[in-house]
Amino acid sequence: MAIVTMKQLLETGVHFGHRTQRWDPKMARYIYTQRNGVHIIDLQQTVKSLEKAYALVREIVAKGDQVLFVGTKRQAQESIPQEADRCKMPYVSHRWLGGTLTNWRTIKLRIDHLKALEA
Repeated sequence: MAIVTMKQLLETGVHFGHRTQRWDPKMARYIYTQRNGVHIIDLQQTVKSLEKAYALVREIVAKGDQVLFVGTKRQAQESIPQEADRCKMPYVSHRWLGGTLTNWRTIKLRIDHLKALEA
């Protein structure tokens, strides 16, 4: 049984990507076509990727590890905290500091510096 159907994705507008002027060439393989200056995302690939992600998250949670819920857009600011709390998982529902995960060493240095200034 599908976790999410293509019909549900279509109804919620998941297939609408960025304007064709604002795209990353690395994403070309996920773009189905373009219409009216907007890229249309390949929903068949989206469904497959969601199923893989779902299986991975189930595996992570089954081991007792945590999953960070992140949703900073206005539409997600209510549901992200609710669902994360329901699962007893951490979340970020407002501003996300770029590099928090990918550049943690630098972020940590800045946090430590701020703490030193506040002390």
